[in-house]
Amino acid sequence: MNVTPFIDVLLVLLIMLIMAVPMATHVTEIDLPSGPGPFIPNDIENTVAIDAADQLYWNGNAVNRDDLSRMVQAATALPREPLLRFEPTGSASYDASAKTIALIKDSGATRFAFVGNHLHKDFGK
Repeated sequence: MNVTPFIDVLLVLLIMLIMAVPMATHVTEIDLPSGPGPFIPNDIENTVAIDAADQLYWNGNAVNRDDLSRMVQAATALPREPLLRFEPTGSASYDASAKTIALIKDSGATRFAFVGNHLHKDFGK
């Protein structure tokens, strides 16, 4: 059997397909930034800690729940809201931690981070 006509037909179809595919003629110009971007310091942080006796601390100073609420509200009212770092000790009660998180949320904080989770990797052991 002679396959030459079959190959010729396939080559013609391939050329027709190549010709039918439209070429990319559209160009979208996008101005991309070059060089280093603006440096925004991330040094504005506050720390809320809870110790084993469920005592609250704001940046290392002992506070009660009302003081903590006022301080978080004052921090969120700043032009650039500081990051609020939450660092409970491993022996702090779950109840105190949950109530503190709720207090922080109700006070309007939007920049919030859990710090020291690696200390609790053996939770329950």
